[in-house]
Amino acid sequence: MFGKTNSFFKETRQELNKVTWPERNELISSSVVVIVTTFLLALFIGAIDFVLSILVRVIIR
Repeated sequence: MFGKTNSFFKETRQELNKVTWPERNELISSSVVVIVTTFLLALFIGAIDFVLSILVRVIIR
């Protein structure tokens, strides 16, 4: 069992050495895009929720 575990970690390390990691600037810009997109999507969903809740209140009354 431990032989398989050691083999797994060795192979994992070999595969991670093959990965092309992004440069710092690329990582920062990608992170900013993700954060801004998430924020905009949250605003959009919040606005839709607000409008639909008003419509439901009007219909129920």
